Amino acid sequence: MIHQRTARPHVILFFVIACFVAGCASLPQATATPTREPVAPAPADAQAPPASATPTVAVPTPAPAMTPTPTQAQAILPTPACSADTGATPAMTEGPYYTPNAPERTSLLEPGMTGTRIVISGYVLSTDCQPIPGALVDFWQADADGVYDNAGYRLRGRQYTDANGRYTLETVVPGLYPGRTRHIHVKVQAPGGPILTTQLFFPGEAQNDTDTIFDPGLLLSPVQETGNDLTATFDFVVEQN
Repeated sequence: MIHQRTARPHVILFFVIACFVAGCASLPQATATPTREPVAPAPADAQAPPASATPTVAVPTPAPAMTPTPTQAQAILPTPACSADTGATPAMTEGPYYTPNAPERTSLLEPGMTGTRIVISGYVLSTDCQPIPGALVDFWQADADGVYDNAGYRLRGRQYTDANGRYTLETVVPGLYPGRTRHIHVKVQAPGGPILTTQLFFPGEAQNDTDTIFDPGLLLSPVQETGNDLTATFDFVVEQN
């Protein structure tokens, strides 16, 4: 009996030592760092810069200056030649062929009309050389055969100067008739001002020397050829109220 009682503690001690040894062998596994799933590296452009790198600051590029387009800025026309001693455009007889209330138009050309086409342009100015916007300019003339339309409005038309005091007339060179050189009749009136009645003449015409009312101060200048057409200019100077 004593042998049985003394033998049992040895067994127990052996068992404890065996368990201790077995537990110590598994300890490294219990304290090992848990494994993690691999993580893909971040893209190169998303990686943080090295600590020693100097941070960059984006500087906005200034927008380029805008250039006004033709629809945003009105072209400035050159000021016509004028001086204080120019004086008003000479007046001249109206003649028997004026017809009031002509249609408002800048071109007197009509289908089937014969003759040499001419474009006359210029300004209506005050006596102190300032362009007059909204001035009335009323033209009438004979056709290429020297004949006036006294029943209707053929080769008759009125218009108003633009904001720069400029007018443009598209017509044909008038023909000759007995006693007169080539000419175009015109009435000009600044808004609310007196009416100037006068005529325009063509340079180089032989009949200029025999026309009793011809005035060299009323010559179109210069008259130039542009293909089969002509161009000319004339600036009117009128009184204002």
